[in-house]
Amino acid sequence: MSTNEKPPADAQKKAAPKNQGEGDYESARKYDEDTRNFIKSADVTELARRAAPGSKEEAAKLKAAEELGRSHAIGGRGAESWPKGKGEGKPAGKPESPKSGQ
Repeated sequence: MSTNEKPPADAQKKAAPKNQGEGDYESARKYDEDTRNFIKSADVTELARRAAPGSKEEAAKLKAAEELGRSHAIGGRGAESWPKGKGEGKPAGKPESPKSGQ
């Protein structure tokens, strides 16, 4: 093979790395299959029992963490502190609530 010739297509395919970022169809199929198998075989009652807080203190900590997380969500308590601009402080894509009497 001269320096101007391309390697055979088989060699190019073997050398090309698999896409492991977004669009990794092989991993998506495996995840979907594993999820379906889990749903079919999971003992939800047992998993819920094991995930429940072990004490009132732990329950309070979990509740506080949940509230903190929700405060960052669109429409959460933290929404009023968003910078105002074209949307007048409303999150993008959030519809206006209807005003009574209109």
